[in-house]
Amino acid sequence: MSTITDLNARLTALARALVDQERATTIMPPNENREGFWFGAGNLTVDADGTMYLVGRYRNFGDSRTGLNAGERGLELAVFRSDDGAKSFTKMLSFSKADLNVEGLEVVSIEGAKLHFTGKGVELFVSTEKAGIGYPSEYRSFHKPGTGVWTIDRLEAPSVGELAKKRPKVLIAERDPRWLHVKDPVVYDARNGDTVLYFCTHPFNWSSANTGLAMRPRGRDEFGPPDFSSFPRGFTWDVAASRITGVCRVPQVGGVASMEGLDLVFYDGAESMRPYEEHSKAVKRPRGYSCEEIGGAGYLIEPKFDAIERLSIDLPLFLSPNGTGCSRYVDVFESRKAFFVTWQQSQADRSQPLVLNVLSKEEAESILSD
Repeated sequence: MSTITDLNARLTALARALVDQERATTIMPPNENREGFWFGAGNLTVDADGTMYLVGRYRNFGDSRTGLNAGERGLELAVFRSDDGAKSFTKMLSFSKADLNVEGLEVVSIEGAKLHFTGKGVELFVSTEKAGIGYPSEYRSFHKPGTGVWTIDRLEAPSVGELAKKRPKVLIAERDPRWLHVKDPVVYDARNGDTVLYFCTHPFNWSSANTGLAMRPRGRDEFGPPDFSSFPRGFTWDVAASRITGVCRVPQVGGVASMEGLDLVFYDGAESMRPYEEHSKAVKRPRGYSCEEIGGAGYLIEPKFDAIERLSIDLPLFLSPNGTGCSRYVDVFESRKAFFVTWQQSQADRSQPLVLNVLSKEEAESILSD
């Protein structure tokens, strides 16, 4: 690799091939095909025997920003099994809001989740909005009626099926007004055996979305103290939100053959937290806003998980060709022969089903070698 420009070009080409909007097919529709309904914010993964699992949440219409319990919102967390390489899925587990109540706190909405296999069994990381926590006293006037505070919880079991018998335990919660809400966990196994946990944060006034980071050293049971500002927001299309959603290893071939520990990072961005009226002569384009984010990518060199270089500096990389342009919650599972890429993609009816694109290792390596 001769220059940073060459590196960026190769990685951008690989990222676009992974998140190919035209090749993607729907694998999990929402409960209804209309605005406010989606399935996603989860991941695909496999157990030690090679059985594939999919986790995600069903979200029905509702608007957390109004603070009036409007609609059902995130109402079910589901785990599916696939025995044919993600061609079909069978539901194994279903968690309602009440199933995920923790420490006497009532769940108002289910948010992002990740399934993660370890040497001891399986972990299910899930974020939920909970009533009963409240805002710090000096900011209570900002707490809208009917809303809660987001925290990240974890369930642990010897197998996926046994998760149904377990109760969640709070993993990350925060009282600092700058990072009051924590949600949307992303779990990644580093090359050195450490476990990386990225997560989204929102301040008390919901003016932005940011990314935090916690690390669990190899052989340890618990994560270390979180860093709540590990990936700063951008300056253009992602000035209001930069939420990491997935990480994948880059094949060490072709123009990046000498780069050990190179990873692609996918993130959701937005120019504003609310939709706003554009000038009549402005360029018409998706700008992204809360619940309708658009996508970007960057890269890092392990083990520097808090030093991410953006590939999408001025404009996003990933836009749905339909609906609002929303393309978010990209996650990548790497098998021996291919990359399985999932994300929520806006449709013409403004629903957001979970879509899948499969890119072979051969295709990926060809992109990096050209």
